[in-house]
Amino acid sequence: MLVVRRAVVGPFAENTWLVADPATREAALIDPGDEAAGVLALAEPGGFEVRRILATHGHVDHIVGAEEARARTGAPFRIHAGDAPFVRALPAQAAGLGFGPARAPEVAGFLEDGEAFRVGEHEVRVLHTPGHSPGSVCFWFPADRVLFTGDTLFQGSVGRVDLPGGDGGALVRSIRERLFPLGDDVRFYPGHGPDGTLGEERKANPFVGDGAPRGPFM
Repeated sequence: MLVVRRAVVGPFAENTWLVADPATREAALIDPGDEAAGVLALAEPGGFEVRRILATHGHVDHIVGAEEARARTGAPFRIHAGDAPFVRALPAQAAGLGFGPARAPEVAGFLEDGEAFRVGEHEVRVLHTPGHSPGSVCFWFPADRVLFTGDTLFQGSVGRVDLPGGDGGALVRSIRERLFPLGDDVRFYPGHGPDGTLGEERKANPFVGDGAPRGPFM
């Protein structure tokens, strides 16, 4: 059974997730957004080893702790190429938003849509879901029926699209055409706020649910 643990970090109350396989003790860290020491402590119960550091997108509140986490664990950091400009701009953005001094994480390689790899014995697939940012991705664990959505989809809401590279139409398509077809039973873990199921959002989400207006919301 997949182990999922959360730390809420930083001034924007961002969700950092640890995903681990209890059989192999291998783990991945998703969106290390500040407070790296506390985030890495998620791996201590059970003695998990962080082998991958993954970003759903490149906004500062999701990756400001990535370089420290990478340096402490030796795990490679990966992100979609569409958000590479945000990585390069991280030091200036972090200083301007009150995070303090920060280093841009070293990128070991770019994530690609449809790519598959494993966290221990659990397969994970990369779904490119642009809209909140050009390089936003979700991490899909098909056998576990678990999805990490970053800032693409929230419980009762969706990611904002008024930041550089945001696209309301693309966000709606990403959710309706790529996420909802995964199944109503899928539990998703977002970048902010509580988790939920895709079925609940398909039925009731005011922006992209069945009763929402068709087409872009912004």
